[in-house]
Amino acid sequence: MQIDTEIQKDVLEELQAEPALDESQIAVTVKDGVVMLAGQVPSYGEKFAAERAAKRVYGVRGVAEEIQVSLPASNQRTDADVAAAVINSLKWHSGVPDQKIKVTVEKGWVRLEGQVDWQFQKDLAEQAIRYLTGVKGISNLILIAPRVTPSEVKEQIQKSFHRNAELDSRRIGVKARNGTVTLHGNVRSWSEREEAQRAAWTVPGVREVDNELTVTP
Repeated sequence: MQIDTEIQKDVLEELQAEPALDESQIAVTVKDGVVMLAGQVPSYGEKFAAERAAKRVYGVRGVAEEIQVSLPASNQRTDADVAAAVINSLKWHSGVPDQKIKVTVEKGWVRLEGQVDWQFQKDLAEQAIRYLTGVKGISNLILIAPRVTPSEVKEQIQKSFHRNAELDSRRIGVKARNGTVTLHGNVRSWSEREEAQRAAWTVPGVREVDNELTVTP
């Protein structure tokens, strides 16, 4: 098992290799495999990129992210301007049912609400606005409409895991009830843990995923 100093070194190198990020503004500490990211960045996009980069590193068991978004003067926008930009961006993405999504902006923080049929639509809505100027953070509260029975959900998720080359499905257990899926067992890396969660979300009818998988490198 990697020690914390090795994980810290690898995370720092991964941040340096991330083209969408100025890693000099971010401090990294590691304790028992849990990475703490702190500092200030000029956009929400960079904050997201830092967290994503840390999760890619082998040996990382969790990420505690306390990065603050401090917009430069040239990127300051009123909440009304940010809301208008968000609404317009959602309209321009064909995979996003923008008419089903409500947008609220407070001090640069965007809240998305509503109900869609698929998880990928929820994900696309967030991706569409992640790099907009003036956005300081996103709360994606969009719900997924239930479409299938719990037994069908469980069966489809297990089939998805078997098809996925990045997952060892033998180590992952699945429970499904009322649109809520619980994943239990252990995986080899944090990225595999996220891939299992992503695969579970691709199944229609899933409204919530409770990821209880533990990382055991």
